Amino acid sequence: MFVTVLENLSGLNPEAFWSVLDNRSWTHPYDEKGHRQTYDAIPRSVRDLIDDPFRSLASELRRVGGFAKQTIPFSEFLWADFLRRQIARKLVENDFSRAMEAALELAKRPPANYLPGWCGPVTEE
Repeated sequence: MFVTVLENLSGLNPEAFWSVLDNRSWTHPYDEKGHRQTYDAIPRSVRDLIDDPFRSLASELRRVGGFAKQTIPFSEFLWADFLRRQIARKLVENDFSRAMEAALELAKRPPANYLPGWCGPVTEE
């Protein structure tokens, strides 16, 4: 796993640490259903993370050019949350190819224009 150290916060107490991470959007404490969790619910090991099929969908969507790669932490998680509200989970789990087709179409529409890396068409007015 690759990581990027953004800042050394080791001198902070746990409450301040999580507050800084949250306010800088350096953490994304949401479960595989998109529900916010307490910081204590975050697994201590990567091995204990639960698969989020929408995160996989967002990752593949970026890979095929649905949105531009960003340096913003958790930008793919924001795309996953967007897709979760638009595409049925069963479709992602049972027919990933069809879910990708739907994701590609959704990624180019104006409702996604607030997301990092959005590269849909811009109409001149």
